[in-house]
Amino acid sequence: MRFRHSRRIWAAFPELTCGVLHSGGITADADVAAWLEPLLDAARGRLADGPESGFPEIRAWRRTFAAMGLPPTRYRCAAESLLRRYRREGVLPRLHPLVDLCNAVSLAHAVPVGVFDVDRIDGDLEVRHASGDERYLTFAGGEEHPEQGEVIFADSPGRAHARRWTNRQSGWSAVREGTGEVLVVVEAMHPGADVSAVLAELESTLAAVWSVAARTTMLTAAAPTFEVPTDQPCPRRRSPGRHGDAGAPPADGSGGFGWVDPGPGDAVGGEPRPTAVRPTGLHVPAGHRPGVRARSERNAP
Repeated sequence: MRFRHSRRIWAAFPELTCGVLHSGGITADADVAAWLEPLLDAARGRLADGPESGFPEIRAWRRTFAAMGLPPTRYRCAAESLLRRYRREGVLPRLHPLVDLCNAVSLAHAVPVGVFDVDRIDGDLEVRHASGDERYLTFAGGEEHPEQGEVIFADSPGRAHARRWTNRQSGWSAVREGTGEVLVVVEAMHPGADVSAVLAELESTLAAVWSVAARTTMLTAAAPTFEVPTDQPCPRRRSPGRHGDAGAPPADGSGGFGWVDPGPGDAVGGEPRPTAVRPTGLHVPAGHRPGVRARSERNAP
């Protein structure tokens, strides 16, 4: 499997900064609470100085949405939706430990952080313009067809895994209880974006919480492709679905990240909020601290 943005996307949006992380060994019983609080504190601190609409990261994504012909206050990027909801409610639901972590990282850095169940992706995954024939599964279980020219995440057979770029993820490849192998995509549009620091934070937390060695890389127009390695650092746990069921979204409300549960008014389509789940099980290992980077193998761009 390979992940990439199309040449057309890079040509239209040369300001894009993208980083990718791949990992196996993910489980749903991890406890990430100790890693969430510093991230949520950072988000609260920024929001105390003013609403998310003034953040340079969010303003850049609004310009991107406007360039795609989307009203940016009707269709919001994942990070803005999360920040808006967090500012209003002061809390985010617990869904799955990895989803909770990615949501918190997205809040702290104000950039979209997407996470996909690799086993639910058929062939390659590409951010590209839709032909209009792709299928998209909502979290309510309905099927939609992205409009021709819409920017989507699409796999080789033409299943859309996200609509309107970073607006809304599909229930098809959302993280669920049985997910073991994931692809995390971090995208920013603002000048000076330090996406590599976001990847490093995720990498070190995965090492501390799940004891896995993630692989990360930065993508560019000159080196736009990340190839998911076949030599897994951790045993792969196959999640049911691609060959074993009709592809229903996670029944427990787990999902991908901010694109999954933005809250009322932030996503279009009338999809209900997922039911919050509170995983329990592992505790933070002695000697591990949030934000301490672990050594791991990296792929060169």
